[in-house]
Amino acid sequence: MRRGRAEHADPHIDVVPLIDCILVLLIFFMVTTTFAKDAELQIERPGAQSGTPANSKALRVYIDRSLDVYVNEAPVRPWMLQSRVRDALGGAADKTVLVVTDRRVPADTLIEVVDKCRLAGAKDVGVVTDAE
Repeated sequence: MRRGRAEHADPHIDVVPLIDCILVLLIFFMVTTTFAKDAELQIERPGAQSGTPANSKALRVYIDRSLDVYVNEAPVRPWMLQSRVRDALGGAADKTVLVVTDRRVPADTLIEVVDKCRLAGAKDVGVVTDAE
């Protein structure tokens, strides 16, 4: 005996096309993303003939013309550089630091930054240059 209401089948939503679309978008964004991008600072890099390609996963420390220091585009006081680099390298498997500097930066400032990066636990510290 039926009561006044008709029995309805459970609605079924197929999510396979939705998952396909999400995977296509994920692949698109992975292919078009720029992984290693330098900060938008006014830096004229020094030149070198013996330069080699750098690791894109390396931590970047910037020194601009006015001797301001940045770690991954965030400004850092010189006395805090070592702790910021240590924090940034904390869980990283690759403990490489690249120093991007202007060619007008004095050598003692560059050496001080490289020394603080090494004291913070960096295994390799390199200076980014332009190929001549």
